[in-house]
Amino acid sequence: EPFRRLGAERLANTPGAGLGLSIVRAVARAHGGEADAAPREGGGLTVTVTLPAAETPVSSA
Repeated sequence: EPFRRLGAERLANTPGAGLGLSIVRAVARAHGGEADAAPREGGGLTVTVTLPAAETPVSSA
């Protein structure tokens, strides 16, 4: 389910299509991670992006 903007009364003249968080989540998932958004007290969002640790290449010495 995509992230959604709330009603127009909460946008305060903020332009945009509201696609940013959906794009962030798609990129995170493409790399095996996840993106979550939670409302902050007083307004705004806290966005957390979690990605798996990079694998260490095996050297052939």
